[in-house]
Parts: sequence; C-alpha cells; structure tokens
Amino acid sequence: MIDLRLLREDPDRIRASQRARGEDVALVDALLSADEWRRSSGVRFDELRSEQKALGKLIPRASGDEKQELLAKAGELAAAVKAADAERDEADEETRKLLLRLGNLVHEDVPVGGEEDFALLETHGTIRDFAAEGFEPKDHLELGEALGAIDVERAAKVSGSRFYYLTGVGALLELALVNAAVAQATEAGFIPMLTPSLVRPRAMEGTGFLGQAAENVYHLEGDDYYLVGTSEVPLAAYHMDEIVEADRLPLRYAGFSPCYRREAGTYGKDTRGIFRVHQFDKVEMFSYVTPEDAEAEHQRLLDWEKQWLTGLGLPFRVIDVATGDLGASASRKFDCEAWIPTQGKYRELTSASNCNEFQARRLSIRMREGKRVRPLATLNGTLCAVPRTIVALLENHQQPDGSVRVPEVLRPYLGGRELLEPK
Repeated sequence: MIDLRLLREDPDRIRASQRARGEDVALVDALLSADEWRRSSGVRFDELRSEQKALGKLIPRASGDEKQELLAKAGELAAAVKAADAERDEADEETRKLLLRLGNLVHEDVPVGGEEDFALLETHGTIRDFAAEGFEPKDHLELGEALGAIDVERAAKVSGSRFYYLTGVGALLELALVNAAVAQATEAGFIPMLTPSLVRPRAMEGTGFLGQAAENVYHLEGDDYYLVGTSEVPLAAYHMDEIVEADRLPLRYAGFSPCYRREAGTYGKDTRGIFRVHQFDKVEMFSYVTPEDAEAEHQRLLDWEKQWLTGLGLPFRVIDVATGDLGASASRKFDCEAWIPTQGKYRELTSASNCNEFQARRLSIRMREGKRVRPLATLNGTLCAVPRTIVALLENHQQPDGSVRVPEVLRPYLGGRELLEPK
C-alpha cells in the first residue's frame, strides 16, 4: 500500500497514477475522506479518553453531591469514550479497505497505455531463417510428442484442458532447467527455497493478488487457503511482521514451487500445447532491499534474466511494460519476451517487477537503521517459468530431422547429451 502521508501531500500524483493504470480515480477522493474521518475520530477519542482520566483523578477526592455529580458525568463519559472508540475502529477499517484497493504508484518513466503500448528497450540474439535453412519449423507440441516429451491428450482425460504431462526426456528437461536456474541464482547470491503452495489470505492479500488479479486465483473455501500463482507470494510473506536489520540487506531468495492460475478471461487463447496452462513449475527470484537501492536491484534482476535467456541461446527482447498492463503491486515491470518461431512473434518468458515499499507496508515488513524503523522495498523476477521455456527451447533449437539441440548450459544436467532425438 502507499504511504498515507504521500496521499495527503500530493493527491494529484496518486490520481495521475490511477488514471494511467486505467483504474478508478474517484478512489483517491474516497480515501482522502476516509483518512480525514480516521484522523478526526482518533483525535476525538484521545480527547475524551484524556478527559476521562482527568475525571478519574477527581472522583476519589470528592464527596457528597459533588462526588455523585462526578460519578454521573463519569458514566456519560464512559459511554462517549466507548462510542468514540468504535467510531475510530470503523474509520480505521474503512481507510484500510480503500487503501488495499489502491494500486502502487506508477514510476514516472513507465509508458502510459495498454498491453500494446510498451516501450522496446533491447533486442538480443538472432531469429533463425528457417526458409533459408530449407525446412518449415514445427510447433512445440508436434516436436514434444515426437520426442515423447509432452502428453496433453491424457492430461485432458485426467484433469481437463490446459494441463499436461511431461514424460521421459520432457521430465528430464524440466529438471535440467530447474537445476540450471537454481545454480545460476545460487551463484549470484540467492538463497534457494522450496516454498509452500498453499497460503493464508493475508499473504495473498499482502502481495496484491486479491485485487485485480483475484479472478485468476484458486481459493479453497473450505479451508480458506489460496493456491499460489507464483512463489513471489510465500517469499514476500516470509518476513511478514518482522523488522530486518539494515545491515542484513539485501536479502535474496530463489524460490521453486508449483504455480496455479485459473487463466480466467483467456478463453480461446493459446489453447494448443503447454504455453498457457493452469499448473506449472517456476523458479522465482525475490529481493528485500533498502528503498534507495530498489531501482538498481531492479536492473540487476533484469540482468540475471538476460544472462539466463542468453545462456539458453534464445532470441528475445526486453520491454518496459505499459501502465495499464502492470500488476497492482508493481511500480515498474520489465518483461523478457522470447521469439516463438511458429507464432511469428515474441512472447513473455520472464518478468522483473519493482514493488518498492508497497508490499512491505501491506505485510508489515520493516528495516531498522540505528533507532530508525521504516518499510523496506521488495522486488521479484521470474528466472524460469518451465513450460514456456520448454516451448521456446524446442521451437528455436529444432533441427530438420525433428531433433532438438540442447543448449550447453543444460547439458551437464542431461547426462551430457547434445541432442534430444525423436523416439
């Protein structure tokens, strides 16, 4: 959540951010009113409570009619204090509810607009000319089935659409990707983590996934648990309600977990193969840093993602995601999109988001510098979303005979093999 002081001091800046996101601008005025009510009701409670305490000191020294009058007044004052306390709590709750609906303040350099209004920052690698090589590229599903690596038909029988089995070399390829990604992250100083897939509501709400993203979240109503769509959630909540000493920062974690997404609103999109699915595995980077270091850490996360994709030999581009396509928690987000030959376009493979203090405020995570305690900053970056990475690998490294070249970085995790060959 944002700092209420910023809201009071510069509401126009918050309005501009909401407008750029395509979100409700009127929410800012409603929040200002609620905050004023919260502060005035707090002052009213403090005044009445102070008067009550002062009266309490007079009663023991009084006698006769004076004491009776003071006792009667004390009764009236107690009722007034109770009512003021209830109003203060109500105002606090209303302010909190509205504050949780407000997205993070958008970074001033983020391009304004929707999904197609991103800014292109960089392009890496060379797109293969399959026509010049003399053959038509196959899509990942055809390649995966020929390799004995992907089975979506039986997955549909067992679980329905948008599920898959990775079989044989496909399962080995996932394990190779995960191990290579964790190895790179560990070398960069990240602590590897295996995280819970089920979290309580506060963890999901605190990371910003119960607002605009709620439609894509699986909720187990009987137990009031949420299935995470990314290990960002348990990694962000790992230090919930804690004060971290500033000299421990940065804290960096690399989480591996299964991820679950309903993919609501994507009917008819990417239904073939394993590009857009309900369950997948992912290696996620997560950083806790000082607010002053957040922008530099954002660039570092992006650099690690670029290192990963370059090592896999994938052509990709880096985009600065537009305001209307940002998640609620992100102030700024960079996506790395890999070229998918049979689609003839770039598709998102990784992303890196700077959430600055937004999640830390919601989860009550603070840092201590001497006697000063204040919110820290959090950032997250996808290193390897497994199925999409497999899609890009199979299609970009396919050979005319249907085999697939294995990038050198993965070979140690695949017994040294250089090719995946059709069965």
